[in-house]
Amino acid sequence: MRRAVRHLPALAAFLLLAACGSEQAGTLGAGVATPAARISATEPPVDGVRITQLTVPSGTPNPGSGPGGSPGRVDPFPAHDSGISASYEVTNDNAEALTYTILFDFTTDAGEVMANTYETVRAVGPGAIVRGTVRLGVLAPGASPVTRVKVAEVTSVPAAEAPPAPGECPSSGIRLTAGDVDAAMGLRAVSLDLENCGTRDYPLEGYPLLELLDDDRSRVDGVQIVHGSGGIATVPGFDEPAGPLVLKPGESARSALMWRNTTELGPAPVNIPYVRVRAQQGADPVIVTLHLDLGTTGRLAAQPWAHPPT
Repeated sequence: MRRAVRHLPALAAFLLLAACGSEQAGTLGAGVATPAARISATEPPVDGVRITQLTVPSGTPNPGSGPGGSPGRVDPFPAHDSGISASYEVTNDNAEALTYTILFDFTTDAGEVMANTYETVRAVGPGAIVRGTVRLGVLAPGASPVTRVKVAEVTSVPAAEAPPAPGECPSSGIRLTAGDVDAAMGLRAVSLDLENCGTRDYPLEGYPLLELLDDDRSRVDGVQIVHGSGGIATVPGFDEPAGPLVLKPGESARSALMWRNTTELGPAPVNIPYVRVRAQQGADPVIVTLHLDLGTTGRLAAQPWAHPPT
């Protein structure tokens, strides 16, 4: 099995908003509003994702429209929405259906990120192309003009092992999801949540079963997975003994993973993009995207399943 390599962010796919012939119906420098500009794109795809069109409303300063190439005066954005959006397409060249998670960055002409958003495109079949639209939403007060959108990152997992959509209950009746990574002073932690969304009681005991995967979703060896804190840090609950639970319909259990990103002389730092998780032996697997930056520590701690604190 291959050892993990440092995760490299996806190459950026940029779109530059520019004054565009007949699509501009007015002179911004004179304060005349223009209709929404729709700029087609021919940028190469990033891991199967390509932006095909950028839409910017009349309230967006247009670089190069004013004297000396400076932005002209324009009407303000609607208070409830920037009106900026990008159309994209996802092409699956793999032999199995995949679920994609895409991070879009909306940036200034200089590349400064003003806003970003994740989009999940589920169950794209082999050879299929799925099209969608991502919307910027509300810009923060005082944000600089957005003139570009880029595909900042693309991750994909087999559709059969993807985390369930919000509100969806898998056929097993057990929904497994991961929280956001909490980072502080080199210490990292993330929760794993298990919910009985079915109609039968679900007996549970022990620790989640973990398989670490690299960028190609091949197994990573050489990382020690310890039960309890393993000396990584003293955190309440991590070293409690595992005990039997019975999750009745609607009840939940929680575990957590903990690690440090310390980097010292020796082996190359290890970064794990994906973790295949089973609630226990025989449970259906779910692949979560966690980007574990384990540094050179070679250790990952797991907490036993327990009822979440009330």
